[in-house]
Amino acid sequence: MEIVGIVAEYNPFHNGHRHQITAARAMVGECAVVCAMSGNFVQRGECAVTDKWARARMALEGGADLILEIPTVWAVSSAETFARGGVGVLHAAGATALSFGSETGDGGALERVAQVLDTPEFTQALQPFLAQGLPFAQCRHRAVEELLGQAGAACLGNANDNLGVEYLRAACRLGWTPHVYPVRRVGAGHDGGHHEHYPSASYVRGEIRSGAIPMDNPAFLEYNLRGMLARLRSLGPEDWEQIPDCGEGLAQRLYRAVRQGTSLEEIYELAKTKRYAHARIRRAVLWAALGLREQDRPAQMPYLRVLGANERGLGVLRNLDGSIPVITKPTHGKSIPLMELEAACTDFYALCRKHITPCGAEWSTSPIILQNRANDV
Repeated sequence: MEIVGIVAEYNPFHNGHRHQITAARAMVGECAVVCAMSGNFVQRGECAVTDKWARARMALEGGADLILEIPTVWAVSSAETFARGGVGVLHAAGATALSFGSETGDGGALERVAQVLDTPEFTQALQPFLAQGLPFAQCRHRAVEELLGQAGAACLGNANDNLGVEYLRAACRLGWTPHVYPVRRVGAGHDGGHHEHYPSASYVRGEIRSGAIPMDNPAFLEYNLRGMLARLRSLGPEDWEQIPDCGEGLAQRLYRAVRQGTSLEEIYELAKTKRYAHARIRRAVLWAALGLREQDRPAQMPYLRVLGANERGLGVLRNLDGSIPVITKPTHGKSIPLMELEAACTDFYALCRKHITPCGAEWSTSPIILQNRANDV
């Protein structure tokens, strides 16, 4: 049976995600769908709007069979590192195929870009654009245009296609050659607005924030603004330098910004220049608030953390070869340094909810198991 892997945030799970799972099953046939999902913090440097166990339940009820966590040190990262973490989880879980949302649905075009990004020719083409002080994403796009032409590089202008390229690169680095099933995105675009059937996740989050869509005890960083500022203002320049992607003078800019800014948005504005993408700044600020450092991210995935499963998903776990620890009982992770860090992140998340919750959820919350259910093919 094919095991289809999906890298996701599900922040929150919506009809577009359900469509992707359904479409992947239609393309593959009988299969198990395994999702590598961000935990309580997400790639853009924000809280997930609800906790990882609630989102795992949504995903299971929406068609997935097994939900595994992408640890925060990969989840809150650049597209390349986020993809490396998510694909690493899927590979370790025995996935044989990879499916992802795509604006173009053209797997061949994405594969060609993925291949060229890891060539000496690309590295050479990139340098003149970097010397102009442009954001890295823009430099990369222009360099690929020189090598593949405007049409060949066009997919890098699309958020989901761009992630798809990074998933393919990450798989190649692992020596993994999965079957690839891009699913054409439907409805509102990435960070788009309302759509009758398929609104974007950012639109849904905005509706949750405003109260238009009910959500039980949602989470936003602004709910913990004073706690964030207290942590950030206690850091010295040397602390900022230990955070990933804080080179090129960004560490100093962030140090000054947090001592002047009185809100997160003001800090982001004070720190940004044309060289530093807004998301890069938000991620650095969140890493600092969580007390994470670059050395906290291991070279390889040290475990698989189960957030939820149904019967078919549990069958996937039973067929693993034992080469990587699988954590189903949270207390079994207490001897693993990265799990201890994850627990601290979850305790911080408890302060970011509309109504503060107690510490210790990482060690006391069991995976969501949907008994006597396996999603239909």
